[in-house]
Amino acid sequence: MQVPTLVTERREAIAELCRQAHARRLDLFGSAVREDFDAASSDLDFLVEFDELPPVRYAEAFFSLKQGLERLFARPVDLVVERAIRNPYFKQRVSTERQRVYGA
Repeated sequence: MQVPTLVTERREAIAELCRQAHARRLDLFGSAVREDFDAASSDLDFLVEFDELPPVRYAEAFFSLKQGLERLFARPVDLVVERAIRNPYFKQRVSTERQRVYGA
């Protein structure tokens, strides 16, 4: 599994969006890191971990990052907050697919 060129070419812009949204870490998962990714039509699935923020700022950070990524890639983005995943099967799948895009 490897991060597609579509994403690697935009790493600096992604890093800036993450800094502005107080995102600690951003990973790519889903079809973008598998063989079934269609560069022309697939959406992008990102897993995010934010810094600790007050609830009002948290919502603002989430939507700011989601909309910024959608503008940057000119395609739909699914943004999933890591700590909000409750389904163990989904959590396992994401854990095996995730590829770091931003963060330590």
